Amino acid sequence: MRKITKESINAFLNAEKFTKQNMAVEVLPNVTILKLHQNPIAYLYNDPNKTLSISNCGWFTPTTKERLNALPNVQIHQKSFKWFLNGKEWNGELIDIN
Repeated sequence: MRKITKESINAFLNAEKFTKQNMAVEVLPNVTILKLHQNPIAYLYNDPNKTLSISNCGWFTPTTKERLNALPNVQIHQKSFKWFLNGKEWNGELIDIN
């Protein structure tokens, strides 16, 4: 795992503002947003369940996959050009993880 992935995911999970290279974490009152190239790829809501939602924003790239795979309870792999999220085929659209 790349150093920037570790740093950005750590900031995201701890609701800390972060900006470095192609990654950013935006902290709002009700949600923390993880961005890759200014595209929001993950949301951590400040609800009682701490709901985590992810999306690839239409980018089926190794970098997007690496960043998302660093999140808790997210396991993405690729087979025959298709992405699978936690064992089920996934089209990359916004989905709740928890």
